[in-house]
Amino acid sequence: MALERIAAIPALRERIRDARHQGLAVGCVPTMGALHSGHTALLDRARSECDVLVATLFVNPLQFDRKDDLRTYPRDMETDLRECARHGVDILFAPTAEDMYPREPVTTVEIEGLASGLCGASRPGHFRGVATVVLKLLNIVQPDFACFGEKDYQQLAIVRRLVEDTDLPVRIVGVETVREPDGLALSSRNALLSPAERAAAPAIYKALRSARRAIGAGQADAASILAKARDALRREPLIRLDYLEIVDPESLAPVCRITGPVRIAAAAFLGATRLIDNVSADPPEGR
Repeated sequence: MALERIAAIPALRERIRDARHQGLAVGCVPTMGALHSGHTALLDRARSECDVLVATLFVNPLQFDRKDDLRTYPRDMETDLRECARHGVDILFAPTAEDMYPREPVTTVEIEGLASGLCGASRPGHFRGVATVVLKLLNIVQPDFACFGEKDYQQLAIVRRLVEDTDLPVRIVGVETVREPDGLALSSRNALLSPAERAAAPAIYKALRSARRAIGAGQADAASILAKARDALRREPLIRLDYLEIVDPESLAPVCRITGPVRIAAAAFLGATRLIDNVSADPPEGR
């Protein structure tokens, strides 16, 4: 099936209704474009489980707390179209801001607790915008399942809770982070790094792995583990740490003593570019 590009919501809904009438399973991968191997891993995972694969491409203005960040966000529609076709996307839903928000929205989605820490602490309103647009997209596409990357782990946790709380009949699938050979998590923002910043960026993943090894070796005091990891990042002068935390993987609440699975999450600036990353960690068996 040739890739079909749709911008209008009514046209997409009609197309999905046709698929449903044929008994076809629909998968969805929401993106903001500038597709890279992290996105295509999501597309490949979804393609393997559905009859009709819908990728959405929408740079959502509601989730940007800085206008400059929205203005400079990478956009490359021609490359995105080629990648979608190469990875078996049937429908690319690429609405404009006017399609999605014909009027200034007065209804938004607040996620209490999960959205207050980590990235939510330094990006006020960001996850309100994320939750609002994801709810809209899932209502428009009405897929059987949707794939989200684990690199944006806080977003993944919020989307899972959003679907649970609103009784949306959609299965949320988390897909493992895709990395460069030096460990840097793939991100559209990586293209904004200078050569020196790009060389320094893998230190973030190195610090996360160091903390994970400490937990795997039986260290249980989160504060001491984090102190060592933060010290390591401070030795890289181009990295300005936003946060580095050890949290519960479901509630995202900070963990003081590690007795079960946790998520180690970080955000840092390299110049004006903000990168995020996270890893899972488990204490030794029997703890």
